Amino acid sequence: MIRTAVTGDCRLITLDRPQRRNALTPSGLDALDDAIRDADEPVLYLTGAGDAFCAGADLDVVAELTEDDAAEFARRGQAVARALTEYNGAVVAGIDGPARGGGVELALACDIRLATGEASFAETGVKLGLFGAWGGTARLPRIVGVGEAMDIALSGRTIAAETALRMGLVSRIVDDPRAVAQSIAANDAATLRVIKQRLRDDADRETQERREAAAFAERIAAFDSENRNG
Repeated sequence: MIRTAVTGDCRLITLDRPQRRNALTPSGLDALDDAIRDADEPVLYLTGAGDAFCAGADLDVVAELTEDDAAEFARRGQAVARALTEYNGAVVAGIDGPARGGGVELALACDIRLATGEASFAETGVKLGLFGAWGGTARLPRIVGVGEAMDIALSGRTIAAETALRMGLVSRIVDDPRAVAQSIAANDAATLRVIKQRLRDDADRETQERREAAAFAERIAAFDSENRNG
């Protein structure tokens, strides 16, 4: 269900269940969590096999969940999303085809979302009496704003790639998201990690600025050492 490969400084993680549009079961979430935690490359690239990114939770499994099981399933999905957000490196989502429900939530947890022209997004759970519970209700309004988030989540409508770009749901529309991820991986690995830490820092401004200055000083020290040794 989860396939991994390494190309240079880029770890590729592929949701590999195309016959179910890469929908995730509890065991699939566990395997994805393991794949993320086993990685240590500067760039992690998440994508889906076949013609979809991820359909979210497997509805056949969801239909059989007890209330307690459903809460645990939500917690597993939230843990995976946190692992993406907290990964010590840049996390790039390559979205080529539909992202639905939990698939949108996984993409939201990534640092950069790259779409092809075939990508689309929808929180369709509302049509079934469900909603995304892998952290999406917190992340979506932070990324696109409360008004757009309400529209997406309450309407269940499908968002095309161009509309997603306008909203800020994706940062670029490209022909080859994986090539972009690999170009990011060609940058300095230590600096990639530092920049992500700084941009993800939610401390007060004074603390952020102090940490930023300290991190910059560390990079300068490393830069001078490399130049002297070179």
